[in-house]
Amino acid sequence: AEHQHVRYNPLRDDWVLVSAHRVKRPWQGQLEKPPPEDVPRWDPKNPLCPGATRANGEVNPKYEGTFVFPNDFPALQPDAPEPDDSDHPLFQAAPARGVCKVMCFHPWSDLTLPLMSLPEIRAVIDAWAELATELGASYPWVQIFENKGAMMGCSNPHPHCQVWASSFLPNEARLEDRTQRQHLSQHGVPMLLEYAEQEARRKERLVVENADWLVVVPYWATWPYQTLLLPRRHVCRLQDLSDSEKDSLASIMQRLLIKYDNLFEVSFPYSMGWHGAPTGPYLEEDCRHWQLHAHYYPPLLRSSTVRKFMVGYEMLAQAQRDLTPEQAAERLRSLPEVHYKKRAE
Repeated sequence: AEHQHVRYNPLRDDWVLVSAHRVKRPWQGQLEKPPPEDVPRWDPKNPLCPGATRANGEVNPKYEGTFVFPNDFPALQPDAPEPDDSDHPLFQAAPARGVCKVMCFHPWSDLTLPLMSLPEIRAVIDAWAELATELGASYPWVQIFENKGAMMGCSNPHPHCQVWASSFLPNEARLEDRTQRQHLSQHGVPMLLEYAEQEARRKERLVVENADWLVVVPYWATWPYQTLLLPRRHVCRLQDLSDSEKDSLASIMQRLLIKYDNLFEVSFPYSMGWHGAPTGPYLEEDCRHWQLHAHYYPPLLRSSTVRKFMVGYEMLAQAQRDLTPEQAAERLRSLPEVHYKKRAE
């Protein structure tokens, strides 16, 4: 806790420098603007609101639950042409096709997942599983991700996520596929199933748990309050979850996200995403080495205005963090599970 050391991340096959003493250094750097607390529930200028007109002229339906639509500015399109052949091995290109969708969680802009009810969160999980099944029927990778807060690049204050399906395995997917495959081959058990069992027993990095899931600050965490959401049983894909596991997932997500908001009493920014076994042609292959999991990467370090920057040494050498995962887990674990906005109710 007091002396720097490096920790190995077996999922990414790399190392992180832990320098817990650095969190005590004085801060005279950039201060972020806390998220606004007065977001209007409905704004006709917000393109994600029910009945609003989007940039392409389409009008959203007056939806009352989740709402999925094609991204108006997609990074991937299904009919992109083939790139030209390379004339040198140092100048390679390959085809990249896919689809990008946006999914609104709720019609109200002033809500976020931790403030939604359990049935509303369960509806989000059901929609995730449906999209994973639909797009995964043909695409090898379906990336569900949420950027929460302007600090993480979210351009619209409305509860939503994105889903990008690609004709290729992205870098992180290829890396996790390799490391998990190697672990199963060498140890005879899926890496993250074994890891979840270890963390459930050790408890020093445990944040919340229930019968089907646990959330930990991983031993190799890079971001200050990074967490890993893991199922207790071996499950490869989001669409493989049972109804009861989806119910308990809604519960543990709500508990985690309430703790996040309570940490600095602010709508906590993060990027999160689901990783599971590849789909499309991989549905016919043996993917037992995969274990479903979700990553949460929040940037805030000391307060609602001081964030961790991944620059300098992190970009040019390796990742570095300013407090131990055990310290972060203990702080999150000790927080109440009633949202700070609801304590006075």
